[in-house]
Amino acid sequence: MSNDFNKEERVAFEDLLEGFNDALVLSRNVSVYRTDQVMMERTNNVIWRPQPYIMQSYSGTDMTANFGDQTQLSVPATIGYSRSVPWFMSATEMRDAIQEKRLGDSAKQKLASDINVAIMNVSANYGSMVVKVAAAASGFADAALCEAVMNEAGVPGWDRYLGLSTRDYNGMAADLSKASRSFGNAKSEKAYERAYVGPVASFETYKFDYANRIAAAGGGAGLTMSTLDAAVNYYVPVATSTATTGETANVDNRFQSITISSTVGVAAGDCFTVATLDAVHHITKGDTGQLKTFRVISVTDATHLVITPPMITNQVVSDATAQYQNCVINTKAANSAIVFLNTVAAPINCFWQKDALELIPGRYAVPDGAGAQVLRGTTDQGVELVMSKQYDINTMKTKFRCDTYFGVVNKQPEMSGIILFNQT
Repeated sequence: MSNDFNKEERVAFEDLLEGFNDALVLSRNVSVYRTDQVMMERTNNVIWRPQPYIMQSYSGTDMTANFGDQTQLSVPATIGYSRSVPWFMSATEMRDAIQEKRLGDSAKQKLASDINVAIMNVSANYGSMVVKVAAAASGFADAALCEAVMNEAGVPGWDRYLGLSTRDYNGMAADLSKASRSFGNAKSEKAYERAYVGPVASFETYKFDYANRIAAAGGGAGLTMSTLDAAVNYYVPVATSTATTGETANVDNRFQSITISSTVGVAAGDCFTVATLDAVHHITKGDTGQLKTFRVISVTDATHLVITPPMITNQVVSDATAQYQNCVINTKAANSAIVFLNTVAAPINCFWQKDALELIPGRYAVPDGAGAQVLRGTTDQGVELVMSKQYDINTMKTKFRCDTYFGVVNKQPEMSGIILFNQT
């Protein structure tokens, strides 16, 4: 067949797919949901994924007054990342097969990086648990703070991951490499020889050679919000909403619009707490004694912000707020102080429980024998890599392209978070 891949190219593609699979470090540490691609095309590539139920229990034997509805929360997940690496080679360049392999390796590296970056972005931008550390990364105590925040919220204790920027990771490794930690054991020697941390404080740790950064908050001091019942800054979860025309639609309960005194200087990504608004354990609803942390998703206008997670305080008691309460107001006030946590620009280090983040592989229906030759393969996580080749008789150039199609969603911002170092 004309333009068919020769044996060398098929072998090269097999090597390319293997290398692509190996490079998908982050995708192996998030959950994967495989979809029906016909259904996804018909729903504009959007599928609603359920969040975990949180049930209530009651004492006694007579439950007559305690039967009630359960609210199922879900979030929209979209296959929205379409990444491609195209290039061409001339008839003379094609004489050197090794160049084709090098270009393919580079394409594989870039596409794998795109997937890893997408996962890191949803973790860094939506992770709502915020750990602020005044000093540089120094060791076990830093990871233990992340563990404490997760444990206090009732996040499952397995499949936890911590991704650190290179400098912060190496700062943590320095604690393990000190001579006082005694050489002769594998932990200290690996830390000293390879700047390797490994498992620490219930987390598997990873070193990022790239990391998102967060700017210093520009909102300044003096910002407040009302936590009085009349201010309606609390949130009541609902599974669906009904339009005035009668249509019912799902509701994304990860976000809430709140009213504050001023949004001047506030930016997406900022982290903050509200005075006397404490986090609670999601299952027992016990007050943790620690201020609840929130992230700014967007600034709507001069006094309104969209945040994650919503403030589910159970101020107005309902089955849904009792189920999903995530914080408690110890002292209600018309001017509760807002305190920003990101006081110094810094790398964003992410931690998450595996089920919080989800990778959704997509697929291209590229026809064979339609003027271009196509090879495709699938990684262990279900991510498809497509390589296409087409010869142009007019220019004697051969076009190549490598493509991948996927989606990433942070299903539960309260099972993922960030740790910031060197904050004043």
